[in-house]
Amino acid sequence: MRIGTRRSALATTQSGHVAAALRERLGIATELVEINTDGDRSQAANTPLAGSGSSVGVFVSALRDALLNGEVDVAVHSLKDLPTYPADGITLAAVPLREDPRDVVVARDGLTLGELPQGSRVGTGSPRRIAQIEALGLGVALVGVRGNVDTRIAKVVSGDYDAVVLARAGLARLGRLAEVTEVLDPLQVLPAPGQGALAVECRSDDTETLAALASLDDPGTRAAVTAERTALATLEGGCSAPIGALADIAEGDDGPELWLRAVALSTDGALAVRRSASTPLGEDLTTWSADAATLGAALANEMIDDGAAELDAPLPDPSARPAKVQNA
Repeated sequence: MRIGTRRSALATTQSGHVAAALRERLGIATELVEINTDGDRSQAANTPLAGSGSSVGVFVSALRDALLNGEVDVAVHSLKDLPTYPADGITLAAVPLREDPRDVVVARDGLTLGELPQGSRVGTGSPRRIAQIEALGLGVALVGVRGNVDTRIAKVVSGDYDAVVLARAGLARLGRLAEVTEVLDPLQVLPAPGQGALAVECRSDDTETLAALASLDDPGTRAAVTAERTALATLEGGCSAPIGALADIAEGDDGPELWLRAVALSTDGALAVRRSASTPLGEDLTTWSADAATLGAALANEMIDDGAAELDAPLPDPSARPAKVQNA
């Protein structure tokens, strides 16, 4: 089975986990096929990503093209990179068990965000992180940063930046959690919808591969990310503000329940619409995704009714955003 992957260390590690699971569970021989994407090329050239500054879609299209062209049988993505709309001829065949979805800080001298002096340079290319950190009123200067995990952490080691904000899941998969100086509480900084999860895609008419990949699917993870991504898709229909969302399954009095939290913010973090809601999940795992989608859409529509659509749009390119110091 040929598994398409981006060429970065994180992407090949993630795809390697999928390959290992297929070998160990089903005895399927696998081969990693590296695909160079537009996002990788723009990062190598240090040029801005097209669009809103989000990586959504930029790292996906080349892998999907390789899949549809028959160059690979499977494509592995970070789920948060996938557009929320479906792709013709491609099925999301598996969402394996999720890593910890929270954001983390890697800072000089072992500091947390709150311990950094005012004016400290904190690197992130995410409008979602920028808005939520601005809302904390810490007085740090948020500056754009590009590149892979090594490149970003190297900017802290070299002294160019005082800290960078990254996804914990990527550092966990690379075995670099020892470099984390703070794990951000989702009550302060909600992660991106789908963060920490992998998306394993194949051609919709490849029934043999669909059946094999089904063994990797985790129903709880799929339900959680379905709620988050449905909320994102609904908000995107009438809201261009930075968005964070996180869903968890908890045991209720009458069985499992899915809890969803979401936030939409103005780019400076001064205004925010936050909501949370839950829904019971029955014993039939096949209904969980539908229940999750209903929850995500309902929550997002409540946020739009509360004014999320009136929040300002994200900056077109966070890497070009000037450093801003906000007084605590």
